[in-house]
Amino acid sequence: MNKLKLYGKPDSPEIYPIRDFLKRSVIDFEWFDITHDDLGWGQGITSFNNPDKQPVIEFPDGKVIVNPSLEQIACNLGWITEPKYAEYDLSIYGAGPAGLSAAVYAASEGLKTILIEREAIGGQAGTSSLIENYLGFPEGISGANLAERARQQALKFGVEILLLKEGIKGAFYDNRIHVDFASGEKLVAKSNICATGVEYARLNLPDEDRFFHKGVYYGAGASEAFFCQDKDLYIVGGGNSAGQAATYFSGFAKRVFMVIRKGNLADTLSEYLIQRIASIKNINVLYYAEVVALEGDDYLERIKIVNSQDGTEAWHNTSKLFICIGGKPNTEWAVETAICRDRNGYLYTGNDLLSLDQYKMCWELERPPYHLETSVPGSFAAGDVRFNSVKRVASAVGEGAMAVTQVHQYLSKL
Repeated sequence: MNKLKLYGKPDSPEIYPIRDFLKRSVIDFEWFDITHDDLGWGQGITSFNNPDKQPVIEFPDGKVIVNPSLEQIACNLGWITEPKYAEYDLSIYGAGPAGLSAAVYAASEGLKTILIEREAIGGQAGTSSLIENYLGFPEGISGANLAERARQQALKFGVEILLLKEGIKGAFYDNRIHVDFASGEKLVAKSNICATGVEYARLNLPDEDRFFHKGVYYGAGASEAFFCQDKDLYIVGGGNSAGQAATYFSGFAKRVFMVIRKGNLADTLSEYLIQRIASIKNINVLYYAEVVALEGDDYLERIKIVNSQDGTEAWHNTSKLFICIGGKPNTEWAVETAICRDRNGYLYTGNDLLSLDQYKMCWELERPPYHLETSVPGSFAAGDVRFNSVKRVASAVGEGAMAVTQVHQYLSKL
């Protein structure tokens, strides 16, 4: 079978999202560097005119698209669909571990289920190069492969999956959630689970936007490892995602520097990763450190790091900075609803709601909310988006399954 072919300049800001999407979606593709006029073109399009050297994708059937959007790619892979039914038993928002788990359990138990994801399957976990502490995988498994297995499992049970869909408005009435997508479709469901996870936070530095996908990346997608060969790269963050990225990239990069604000890794990193990092010679941990400035012409060329203990600062040459620091939950959609959020945007559920004035004003049922139910009956939250959740893949999977049990309880009383 012919592979999908991707042509582009390694450091162009247009190519990174495409590579990342294909890698996270476990799409096998061939990469061609078109930096030089006489190099990179595949046999099928050697005469193709591309004077600006924009990204080009060639599908196995021979179709060629210049500078494709992710929607165009997904469409040509047959992944962009519209809702099949006028109403569903359950709609799930976010296809990370919690959302995928909920989808599998719900559909396997007979619920008419639809799963909506605005990016790639797997969520933040899908960018992880290797998850080693998830039950049943003693040798570890990449986040993308774990998510792909879950996607296939969900499809087996009849889950509808809508990719690259963003809801622009959601409303709760008639014991239903009504969602209008930016693409124009409408979706109605008797119950819903929010599993939208969190996004990586920004450093909020001058020029951060200018270098976005030009040396500055949020998360540490495995797709970028090949392009870090023999380079010095920097990872901001001391959590498991940053630690996993450091160990994976160390096999490609000349040196990997972890930039953390604290004086140790034990507060934020699993012990097995601490030991692994200590054993890898080309990983260096910069403690009490913070990136405070970025510099470069068209692309990132250097970063300034300050030591908070002694106040010293220094410029470090690098073209790769990966930001893996504490995230912000994706809950802006809830602002105009009766769903209660904490000041950071996390969704309150269950007993955490009971003392809130907003909850007392909007909750009209005699029973209290179920453990994973929000302040709107029939609307549940699972995984990292939930207030006080455990930020681990296994706990997100467990909450997804638990949420479905509570969805059944809710639907049985309608």
